[in-house]
Amino acid sequence: MDTTASKRATLYRMVMPGHICPYGVKAKWLLERHGYQVDDRWLATRAETDAFKAQHDVKTTPQTFIDGERVGGYDDLRRFFGKPVAEPGATSYRPVIALFAMTALMALAASFAVAGTPFTIHAGEWFIAFSMCVLALLKLQDVEKFSSMFVNYDLLARRWVPYSYLYPYLEGLAGVLMVAGALTWLAAPVALVIGGIGAVSVFKAVYVERRALKCACVGGSSNVPLGFVSLTENVMMIAMALWMLARMH
Repeated sequence: MDTTASKRATLYRMVMPGHICPYGVKAKWLLERHGYQVDDRWLATRAETDAFKAQHDVKTTPQTFIDGERVGGYDDLRRFFGKPVAEPGATSYRPVIALFAMTALMALAASFAVAGTPFTIHAGEWFIAFSMCVLALLKLQDVEKFSSMFVNYDLLARRWVPYSYLYPYLEGLAGVLMVAGALTWLAAPVALVIGGIGAVSVFKAVYVERRALKCACVGGSSNVPLGFVSLTENVMMIAMALWMLARMH
């Protein structure tokens, strides 16, 4: 690939009074980041955009041309520069990693604010409780989608469908009460029951029946594979519930 300062690219992107294509903005930035001088050509009307698509037999914009050859749209440009592009429907653990990393940092921050040090027993408790709250929040964004995925493998939800709708609320309730350290007599049994049923359900579906399913743990639109992550979520709830019950005595 030419690495001199004379690298040039032509970019066609939609820039209209009511709409600026975000992928066009990102494509321009990506080209400039790789040292290209960009001939930035705006498609300012829907008619111009449709005419451009028809002329070049493409379905989308932006479109990038380098050395007179069409590279393609934004994803094609990322591939051209050797950058990863997520395929539609591809499984990914990124949402779960981001979630647990953030809740861990939140727990450490809360511990520091209260105790002056991030490394306390409360930090571990808050990590699990914060995680339960955020996981419930993600499920509550679209309870219908969540319930459809959940019924796919949860043993109780298969027998009693309303449980698939109640689950996010129960998880959120237990998480909030655990953060507050209040009503342990209610929070701990709720977490123990839903965590126990969930753990058995996931183990049966994945490790006994060997089914390839998507996990509903981060909501109904996730592409996280059902397995270790969901099992870990449920084991964490069980462990927290047992810990809280033990501290009551």
